Amino acid sequence: MPERRVTVASQVGLHARPAALLAKAAAAQPVTVTIRKNGGDPVEAASVLGLMTLGAMHGDEVVLSAEGEGAEAALEAIATIIATDLDQG
Repeated sequence: MPERRVTVASQVGLHARPAALLAKAAAAQPVTVTIRKNGGDPVEAASVLGLMTLGAMHGDEVVLSAEGEGAEAALEAIATIIATDLDQG
């Protein structure tokens, strides 16, 4: 299963607006993308509640996983969003 490690760029972490934007993008992918903090359980990246329960803060590294056709492109798209400061509207 392909994985991608990425550092959270948003100052508030994956909470509120950044979580909503990330979940929307993940839901649009052709495969299910999961996200976890090191040592933690994975949650679906398309779930705002799941993202917020991760407790991923600014500067934390998260691990994305996906499987199936289009997994690499989906991971790249989601990694790009996480690596962007989404705090500004």
